[in-house]
Amino acid sequence: MKKKIVSAIGILGLCTSLALPTYAAEKVDSETHHHEYSISGFISHSELKKSLYQMEASSKGLLEVDVAGQSHKGLDIYTVKVGTGDKVILIQSEIHGNEKTGTVAILNLLKNLSANSKEAKQIRDEVTLVFMPMMNPDASEADKRRNSMTWAEVVEDFPQLASAKPSWNYLDRGISQSYNYGENPGFDVNRDFNPDLNYVPTAQDFPGASNKPGWFITPESQTSRDVYKALKSEYGNVDVFIDLHHQGMYFVDGTSDEVTLSLSAQFVPDPNTPEGAKYAQFADNYNYDFSRQLNVAAYNELQSYGNSKFKNISLYSQGLDLPGTALGSYALNGSGTVLFEVRGQTQMMGQKEKGQLVKSVERGLDAIIRGVADGTVENLNPADYEKIPLTSSKPTN
Repeated sequence: MKKKIVSAIGILGLCTSLALPTYAAEKVDSETHHHEYSISGFISHSELKKSLYQMEASSKGLLEVDVAGQSHKGLDIYTVKVGTGDKVILIQSEIHGNEKTGTVAILNLLKNLSANSKEAKQIRDEVTLVFMPMMNPDASEADKRRNSMTWAEVVEDFPQLASAKPSWNYLDRGISQSYNYGENPGFDVNRDFNPDLNYVPTAQDFPGASNKPGWFITPESQTSRDVYKALKSEYGNVDVFIDLHHQGMYFVDGTSDEVTLSLSAQFVPDPNTPEGAKYAQFADNYNYDFSRQLNVAAYNELQSYGNSKFKNISLYSQGLDLPGTALGSYALNGSGTVLFEVRGQTQMMGQKEKGQLVKSVERGLDAIIRGVADGTVENLNPADYEKIPLTSSKPTN
């Protein structure tokens, strides 16, 4: 039986001809000016709010915008939901605030998904899409990777951690990615997830490590978890989870081509293998083949654009064990997972190449959503994932 819509998300049609929306530049906090590159072409939190509610009002009930929670500084974290299908896709952007193209891509897709086209209607009938654009708004407003929470504030929220050492993903000294965390400490929110969605922080689990689960101590990760849990409760499963990121400057292995976008389906060892034995309790839910099929769908779509940078797609580092990431935790809970890692962060290139990078994300997402909606993604060969070229730090001369 089809479920009632609760958030708000539009329906994807073909995104290739849609012009990117323009947003008026807004005066930004002085904290933002920590590198030399302009970011005025990206969207601020207040502009995001305005755009979402305008689209909701003009969608005639197809989009539903909700406030899912608040950031540490009290900024609203939004969900946008569209569609009434039994297949559930959750997509989030800007868990790192210096990785901004995903938010713009989401807004573009929402226009298509809420259109009156035949394709959009078909997708809405088959899929329920939930977007969390700019899910770490404090970091986005400050144009930095981490949130704005201190360890002392964590202990205020969780007194049982008074004797614990600060978590390994907390930075309170030095400069990282051109940002001074000595003056403005914070947590990498994308290391604060736990495969146990009901986990309660305990001192013995700190400071932790990259190959160990996180703790849900930040309000941003808590909000993502709560949205994920609510969808699982309502629909039985979140079929697909996609996280939109940026990375450094790399090359497609064996070439001198600069990577436009890297993809990945692998964030923890398969619980059904000896390497993943510590995750054995999640073995029945883990579906690596489906994750690989989703990635292949995006890769094939981007390869279809002829002799262009859209073809410069690589496979992100494999052999990872990152249960504290949203992707790792949600994969263990039964979601097919896809990582998008776009070329360059704002401290490296600002808004340079924004148009093409945003379009790459749109086209990859569009292919996945269409493939899930019509079921064709399940016909793809998971082994084709291994044929995607790896990422290299150096060009081939």
